[in-house]
Amino acid sequence: MSENKQTRREMLRNTALAGLGLSLFGVETKAAAENETVLSELIAGSAPVGKTMIGVPLEKRDTVRVAMIGTGLRGRSILSEFVNIPNVKITAVCDVVQEKADKAKAILEKAGQPAPAVYVKGDLGYEELLKRDDIDVVYIATPWEWHVPQALAAMNAGKHACSEVPAGYTLKDLWALVDTSEKTRKHMMMMENCCYDYDELLILNIVRAGLLGDIVHGEGAYNHDLREILFETRDEGLWRRRHHTLRDSNLYPTHGLGPVANYMNINRGDRFDHMVAMNSGSLGLQEFRKEKLAADDPRQKEVYKCGDYSTNLIKTAKGRTIMVQHNVSTPRPYDRINLVQGTKGVFRDYPSRIYIEKDKGGHQWQPIDAYKAKYEHDLWRFEGEQARKLGGHGGMDYLMCWRLVQCFREGLVPDMDVYDAAAWSAPGPLSEISVQKGSMPIKFPDFTRGKWTEARMSIP
Repeated sequence: MSENKQTRREMLRNTALAGLGLSLFGVETKAAAENETVLSELIAGSAPVGKTMIGVPLEKRDTVRVAMIGTGLRGRSILSEFVNIPNVKITAVCDVVQEKADKAKAILEKAGQPAPAVYVKGDLGYEELLKRDDIDVVYIATPWEWHVPQALAAMNAGKHACSEVPAGYTLKDLWALVDTSEKTRKHMMMMENCCYDYDELLILNIVRAGLLGDIVHGEGAYNHDLREILFETRDEGLWRRRHHTLRDSNLYPTHGLGPVANYMNINRGDRFDHMVAMNSGSLGLQEFRKEKLAADDPRQKEVYKCGDYSTNLIKTAKGRTIMVQHNVSTPRPYDRINLVQGTKGVFRDYPSRIYIEKDKGGHQWQPIDAYKAKYEHDLWRFEGEQARKLGGHGGMDYLMCWRLVQCFREGLVPDMDVYDAAAWSAPGPLSEISVQKGSMPIKFPDFTRGKWTEARMSIP
């Protein structure tokens, strides 16, 4: 048995244990003192196995060769972004369903690009794909439980890895991503598209210009009614609802947290220090299925552990506070909140509005439009027209992929590194622990191993 296969199997085993609520503390029958020891070790992490990946540039490439693992709705959407970006070659695609892989191949053929190699060989078909020598970066768009084993396999095969969000959902897995990136000298980048949305980048410029003063507080969320999707008999409905039966945690923290982390220079002069979590009861999915599903539908017997509303409070090393929320199981309009409060003003999204003390008095919100001409981010200023015309989610998907390609072509440090992937994903397992412990504060791992104090840029 190869070392890579051992690692893969360990990751799959740990992921399965996490679903049973066992991986964080060990077997439930262990003594509390032993559980605390296990938790302390997971927070601390192991000794580094290689040098830091902070500040390490990507190898400069004239053409960026991409392989896609997972060609469902999200994977094909990302492929549709890449085919519109110059100097990108999709060399291979992989899925467990032939029809989905064929649809991905058709996207490339319709765009006039060479047909990629197609791998449809069961759950582990990606292992054959990773043996290829014409891949610079592997984009992972599979169900959550596969992100870590596939990213580890990609890096161990000498490829950079990109994954959809979250990067992982156990502390052990997140440390494995960090350790493997440092050992292999390959980047692992979690592709958080919300960091590239128009308002998020506009406000990033406003924050950096000092208009809001010193930042003291931020808020982000993923409040999105997904009940119809969760109960579909295809695509995400085949796997995403299952996570609600496994964990009482913030299942999906990064859409709201990533932009706030950028505003606060997390891992770049500040870091997440500790957090508390409080989850509501779980009623939304039960009521929805009762109304929508037949009485004898097997899904009527599912038991949902995850509360409808997960609210997390994070304190940073510099004393800033962050609120993160997750709610996908009750009726409501879409809302990522996207709030940042400083000593001189505040911004709040959905709808977007701003209050800057020196500009407008009277305690009245003002439209953000007046600030766009001066503070619009260069990515939107120069690529926005193309992004809006071609890109998903209002253009932010296109800009995310375009920027990744730019970093490769110019040999730049990626905007989001493995330390961001781990830190932004960590509220998932940490919220589960805090909830289990009656909303007690739980320390954050320092995935940077002390290098968070070094000031640097995220998205320039």
